Amino acid sequence: MSDDWFEETLYPGIHSRMRITEQLFQGDSELQKLNLFENERFGRVLTLDGVVQTTEKDEFIYHEMLTHVPLLAHGQARRVMVVGGGDGGMIEEALKHRSVEHVTLVEIDAGVIEFSKKYLGSICGEAFDDPRTNIVIADGLVHAETTADRFDVIIVDSTDPIGPGEALFSDRFYRACHRCLAPGGILVTQNGVPFMQPEELAKSVAAMRGLFSDAYCYTAAVPTYVGGCMAFGWATENETLRHTDLPTLQSRFDAAGIDTRYYTPAVHQAAFALPRYIGDLIA
Repeated sequence: MSDDWFEETLYPGIHSRMRITEQLFQGDSELQKLNLFENERFGRVLTLDGVVQTTEKDEFIYHEMLTHVPLLAHGQARRVMVVGGGDGGMIEEALKHRSVEHVTLVEIDAGVIEFSKKYLGSICGEAFDDPRTNIVIADGLVHAETTADRFDVIIVDSTDPIGPGEALFSDRFYRACHRCLAPGGILVTQNGVPFMQPEELAKSVAAMRGLFSDAYCYTAAVPTYVGGCMAFGWATENETLRHTDLPTLQSRFDAAGIDTRYYTPAVHQAAFALPRYIGDLIA
C-alpha cells in the first residue's frame, strides 16, 4: 500500500489526512487545481485547490440531503437550478424526480464538468446528457442576477467561501436568488461545518433573513467533512414548507419512487431539529 498521503489544511491548527492508494489525476483547470486519488475507505476523492469536495463512498449523503429535502418539501417543483455542482451529483439526484421537467446547472469552471464526465461517472451517472439538463458555464452570481428564468428550487452546491466560491456567500448573491425564485420557491445552500465555520453559517442565515420570511438551516452527518455535522441553509417565502408533516413527506416520497441511502421522510423532518450550539448561531 502507498505511503503517500493527501493533507487538507482548511482549518487553522487542524490538518486532516487521507492515504493515497492510487494517484489518478493532478492538474489545473482554468480556475482551480484539480486532484483525484483513490482511498481505501472513501473510494475516489476529488479535491479543488487543496480542499476535499466529494468522495465516491459518502457523496450520497450530501447530495441526497441538499436535493430531496427542498424538492419533497415543495411538493410541486418542476424547475430546478443548481449553482456549482460541477461533479454532477446534485443534478443526478434532482433528475430522479420524474416531476422535475428542467434542471439548469450553472458552473463557473467547465473543466470540472469535463473532468467529472471522465473520472466520476459513479457520482454523476448520465445526468449531464439527460435531455432535461441545461448546462450554463457562467458565474453563478451573474447568472442569478440576469436570467429571465424562474425556479421552484435553487440548490447552491458551492465550494467554501474562498476563491471562485466566495461570491456565493454574499448578500448580493442571496438577493439574486430571491429574484429568480418562483412564488413559493425554496433556496438551499451548502454552509459548511458549523463547529469549524460558525461565522459562515451565522452570516448566511442572517443575510437570508433580511430577504426571506423564513430562513433557517438543517443538518446531516457527512463523514468526509471534518468537525461534526454539516449545515445546509434554507430560505423561502412560504413559511409552512419547513414544517411539512411526516405523512405528507412520506406520501410524496413513495409517489416519487426514489431509491435513497440516507434520506428518509423521518430524517428529513428530524434534520431541522438543531443542536443548541447551532441554534444559537442562527438565533
